[in-house]
Amino acid sequence: MREETKSIDYAMEAASGPHFSGLRLDVLRSSPSSSPRSNPIQAISSSTTSLPTSQPFIIGVSGGTASGKTTVCDMIIQQLHDHRVVLVNQDSFYRGLTPEESKRVHEYNFDHPDAFDTEQLLECVEKLKLGQSVHVPIYDFKIHRKSEDSFRQVNVSDVIILEGILVFHDQRVRNLMNMKIFVDTDADVRLARRIRRDTVERGRDVNSVLEQARLTSTSNTGFKKSNFMSFLFIEQYAKFVKPAFDDFILPSKKYADVIIPRGGDNHVAIDLIVQHIHTKLGQHELCKIYPNVYVIQSTFQIRGMHTLIRDQEISTTDFVFYSDRLIRLVVEHGLGHLPFTEKQVVTPTGSVYTGVDFCKKLCGVSIVRSGESMENAVRACCKGIKIGKILIHRDGDNGKQLIYEKLPKDISERHVLLLDPVLATGNSANQAIELLIQKGVPESHIIFLNLISAPEGIHCVSKRFPALKIVTSEIDVALNEEFRVIPGMGEFGDRYFGTDD
Repeated sequence: MREETKSIDYAMEAASGPHFSGLRLDVLRSSPSSSPRSNPIQAISSSTTSLPTSQPFIIGVSGGTASGKTTVCDMIIQQLHDHRVVLVNQDSFYRGLTPEESKRVHEYNFDHPDAFDTEQLLECVEKLKLGQSVHVPIYDFKIHRKSEDSFRQVNVSDVIILEGILVFHDQRVRNLMNMKIFVDTDADVRLARRIRRDTVERGRDVNSVLEQARLTSTSNTGFKKSNFMSFLFIEQYAKFVKPAFDDFILPSKKYADVIIPRGGDNHVAIDLIVQHIHTKLGQHELCKIYPNVYVIQSTFQIRGMHTLIRDQEISTTDFVFYSDRLIRLVVEHGLGHLPFTEKQVVTPTGSVYTGVDFCKKLCGVSIVRSGESMENAVRACCKGIKIGKILIHRDGDNGKQLIYEKLPKDISERHVLLLDPVLATGNSANQAIELLIQKGVPESHIIFLNLISAPEGIHCVSKRFPALKIVTSEIDVALNEEFRVIPGMGEFGDRYFGTDD
């Protein structure tokens, strides 16, 4: 008994090392079958160079010319100092002017969508999203051509920021973005910045920028009379920049997920954006695709318990003990997604405490028989809860044949915790969810609780029932040819109820 306890303590301590969510299929299949006790961590460590990398988080930052987009990008990059971040400017993808266009450069509209090589931009972003390095062109604003001898190499990164006035214009580019930010700044401020940028930063002739200056008034331009704007109106701004903003840039504002007024001066907005990015970077890839999927935060204790219950040599008693601990955590997390109402109580000190009241209309439904292993945790967390049962025949794991169901008569009025410790193909889960919906349970009132989930099962369930919530403790690598979760934990029901001998 003392040796067994020692081995468990060792496993919990070992779990504090590098964490892998599961084995890769090719590693598992290449492992010698003659050594069932071979160390999977060693197998993974020997092949970490070929482990698939997660896709980068792509942020699009748009806004009017000189609105402060670059400042916002710089502030985001500074706050994401613990991640690899790269900035890609749409300005690098201007089309080179022809000799004829160069002669009449003052009549060329650099703020029109046709001024950019969108196809090249799209190709670069797609490669970066696939984890490939790219060569970004360098555009010379003095000669209005791309440099033929030099380029900027952009390597694989955690975060890619795509910045430019028209990055939201093309739907194909928008679809590659995980977050879209629009920087909203007053027109008079943007005009002053544009003049300063074009004359100082881009080396243009001040006479060309301030060409044909005219007096202006509030009545016909909308700009305020100030010591700067009361006598200056730039023909280029009136002819190209402002119409392009009205026709192309401003309409793209509707695609933004976040609008930042005042640009880089809005520190609160930027802090919130960075917090959101940190959260997304810590999520599993599937959680970014399906906002209804929740993985409980991994800790050394959770990883240690997973190490134990996945071990084929663990005793049934210990398997049940640590499985129950994990199930309890998943149930508690799932309960946190139920609706709550505010409630005030008087404490023993006579003070008023404002808290919340638990959801009253609740029931559990277990998918027999593995799901029955989760019933005790539900009863321990929810006093007097009603629990129903669904039995589905799994012929080849198609999960199409309903054998038995016994549900509360008023289930349509309740929120439902659907219980199944392993989400594999998702076929049985879909059958059970469909039955609950037929019984009148709104899809949004169902919370599906699992210990482990396969990506295939998450895709299957989330695509069909996007309003349903899935709560799990880990997402594994994949299913094998026999529809078993890999690395998985075997037949959970047999191991839990001691019928695996």
